[in-house]
Amino acid sequence: MLGVRPAGVRTRVTVPLAFPDGYRTSAEVFTFTGLVDGKEHLALGLGDWRSAATPLVRPHSECLTGDVFGSQRCDCGPQLREAVERITDAGGFLLYLRQEGRGIGLYAKLDAYALQDAGMDTYEANLALGHGEDERDYAAAAQMLRALGADRIRLLSNNPDKALQLDALGVQVEERVPTGVHLSAANARYLSTKVSHTRHTIELPIAS
Repeated sequence: MLGVRPAGVRTRVTVPLAFPDGYRTSAEVFTFTGLVDGKEHLALGLGDWRSAATPLVRPHSECLTGDVFGSQRCDCGPQLREAVERITDAGGFLLYLRQEGRGIGLYAKLDAYALQDAGMDTYEANLALGHGEDERDYAAAAQMLRALGADRIRLLSNNPDKALQLDALGVQVEERVPTGVHLSAANARYLSTKVSHTRHTIELPIAS
């Protein structure tokens, strides 16, 4: 892999999953050795991932507020729920990456929320706190995929940067598949900024 050492599978265990809306599936959860950033990232093998020549893959960055508490300031929780079902149907992997708040951490993310309440957008707030606009790095994700034998994938993401980084790291993105639009009154500005600032492929309704 380009510039990144190989990782290995450490543990593999089957975990039944149940979501609040009643959806159920089962995942093979993988842990790894040798990840470049030393963090405890997970890969969930969903559906018939073994037979998928080009598995559907979502690199999902951890979002405690959205994934666990159902915050509507972002679309992370609904994207996670959607991804699990779509990947189960298609066969592939959900990579759960410990990169809270675009990589700046949980406390800093909440500090950024306070600045957004004062008028900044999500990227301006990160910069005001002395961080980059987006500090996420997908080197560990590429290591995980290569360890699982998935060096050609279909990428479930609206974010063009994920595809660019994975391609540069030796994982061939054969198709980028957009997620659904999970719009609420609380996240409308957040989603609009992602479209205008970083060219996320989100089809937002036109305001009347």
